Amino acid sequence: MKRGLFFAGLCAAVVAVCAQAEDGYDLWLRYHPLEKAAVARYRPLASAVVVAGQSPTAAAAREELLRGLSGLLGRPETLETQFLHSGTILVGTPAQSPVIAALKLPLAKAGDEGFVLRSATVKGKTVTVITGNSDVGVLHGTFAYLRLLQTRQPIDHLDVISAPKIKLRMLDHWDNVDRTIERGYAGFSIINWFELPGHVSPQFKDYARANASLGLNGTVLTNPSGTSFAVALTEPWLKKSAALAAVMRPYGIKIYLSARFSAPMEIGGLKTADPLDPAVRQWWKDKADEIYRIIPDFGGFLVKANSEGQPGPQDYGRSHADGANMMADALAPHGGIVLWRAFVYSLKPEDRVRQAYSEFKPYDGQFRDNVVVQSKNGPLDFQPREPFSPIFGGMSKTSTGMEFQITKEYLGFEIHLVYLGTMWQEVLRSETYAKGPGSSVARVVDGSLFDRKLTSIAGASNIGTARNWCGSIFDQANWYAFGRLAWDPDLDAKAIAEEWVKMTFTSDPAFVSPVVAMMMGSRETAVDYMMPFGLAHQMATSHHYGPGPWVNNAGRADWNPVYYNRADAGGIGVDRTASGSNAIEQYAPALAKQFADPATTPENLLLWFHHLPWSYRMASGATLWDALVSHYDGGVKQVAVMQTQWAALKPYVDEERFTITNDFLAMQKDNAMLWRDASIAYFQSLSGLPLPNGVSAPAQPLSYYEALRLPFAPGSPGRTAAPFREERD
Repeated sequence: MKRGLFFAGLCAAVVAVCAQAEDGYDLWLRYHPLEKAAVARYRPLASAVVVAGQSPTAAAAREELLRGLSGLLGRPETLETQFLHSGTILVGTPAQSPVIAALKLPLAKAGDEGFVLRSATVKGKTVTVITGNSDVGVLHGTFAYLRLLQTRQPIDHLDVISAPKIKLRMLDHWDNVDRTIERGYAGFSIINWFELPGHVSPQFKDYARANASLGLNGTVLTNPSGTSFAVALTEPWLKKSAALAAVMRPYGIKIYLSARFSAPMEIGGLKTADPLDPAVRQWWKDKADEIYRIIPDFGGFLVKANSEGQPGPQDYGRSHADGANMMADALAPHGGIVLWRAFVYSLKPEDRVRQAYSEFKPYDGQFRDNVVVQSKNGPLDFQPREPFSPIFGGMSKTSTGMEFQITKEYLGFEIHLVYLGTMWQEVLRSETYAKGPGSSVARVVDGSLFDRKLTSIAGASNIGTARNWCGSIFDQANWYAFGRLAWDPDLDAKAIAEEWVKMTFTSDPAFVSPVVAMMMGSRETAVDYMMPFGLAHQMATSHHYGPGPWVNNAGRADWNPVYYNRADAGGIGVDRTASGSNAIEQYAPALAKQFADPATTPENLLLWFHHLPWSYRMASGATLWDALVSHYDGGVKQVAVMQTQWAALKPYVDEERFTITNDFLAMQKDNAMLWRDASIAYFQSLSGLPLPNGVSAPAQPLSYYEALRLPFAPGSPGRTAAPFREERD
């Protein structure tokens, strides 16, 4: 039996961390000692560790397993050089361990990145096996095994086979090279480009660990909307990226970079970026060759083109397929991928929600095999609720990747407690009817519906230098939920929330049950006080935090709150049926028929598809006006309930994490009241209708809400970091 100084030091460090006050830095990888009953149950089954592999990834699995077991079981674990006795955990691939190979486990089902957890008997000894076809699979299995302990699951008869259902599972960072973050609410970027390649922050390794614990395998380092990110493709900056890639590599994560379409002109000295120009095509080929010399396992490019002022192929009369295929051809010899964002603006004026489909559908089947058309979950822009984008199900010959937004641009930033697992589950389980019933969005994204081999899911990151990573503790749950759904889009949002709560706080049912209930209802609560019944984009365009002034903003008269609610004396909502913009025609006929009739349209999307009179009778029998006001008021009341629920849980939570959540809930209630009062006051001024019984008139005039447009408002360009949180180093 051997125990090296490294592991003794590691265990001492774990004990020291456990003694400190909690600030959220450890995320769901806290590994705090379990209660005595759980320790007594687990110790006989986890008394020693044998790790067969010698690679950096195997070393990462060994380090994580010892860290986790030492912390959870409250004593230093032993590292064995060989299998000795019952209670040993055998870790490795069949190629590395003859003992594991002899068990002939069903690893074919695990694929390249999946794993098998199996209780087994070897020479009369009861052991636990963590194995996979690769070291990365073993690492994923290690995290899964520790998650079972953290959530107090039985481990005495393990028989788990798990493989990711989506090939590319990544975080997209909207981080600029100056460390500011577009829609970042948790400090500055964790990437300090100016210290690279010489020094990589220790936080970045912990970032890699956290992502690997969820099975993520890619990260886009740079903002696709930036104006200076072309510099990231120059040799000095590629060497900076290579230093980050070296940290990520042992954790099975590849790096990707945003590629500015005009880079051949900006850093290449060419006079054009025309994708059909031979010199431009050669420039991208040479650039790809250079990148792979510096970063051999580079993942590929994320591209935002012809959108919000970004250059693109349409500047030269070319199509999105022309632009994407040019880059794809350059990357193909190296196995690289192009992720081409579908968030674009149509060349012809039409309803905003029609535009992405209108632009990309004509080119279905014309994109290279290593191109993913990456679409936001809805056809507009990460709204609190919108229908799924018709691109999912509508482009059967193209790999279409899902893009979720983890950072809550339209849902209260880091301040409002809104669990997004329920939103993403709603989207993934939505029926496209592209091939009849059973054609869910999840089946499109995982490739099974149209037999697509290249599949992708991405989340716009909410990570920054705040000590708690995400600005608030509960925003960590959205990072966690995204990763779990990226591995398996069929997982249940409630089960994911329960995992996160147990790993992040405690497994005590007296705490877990009410907190999970808060999380599961939180998104609907936010929709109620912000934009019920399918209303969208009702916030001020300057910051996307609070309710927008109900006027036509200069220069944006078509896309302000009025454009998206169409409220007038007669009613409210946008007609997207055949009598209006006819956006419903972009969906499968079965859905188009359903959405065409207010009586069959889901009420939570009613005003997305229909302009209806204030007197329209809802399913409850109430008028639309009364129902609308009731939802606004109900959302405020529910936040108050959340406040009360959280206050009662103080005995279960450390002071720092309790206080920040308590403070934010108080702010959320104030903000919810602003949303309710501004919205009701405006709509009442148009309808002239009285408020329902039990609802008070707004206490403030509309001019009060102009305060939300001030430069220091949350999320405004002047607010780049949470002032009460500090960087780690």
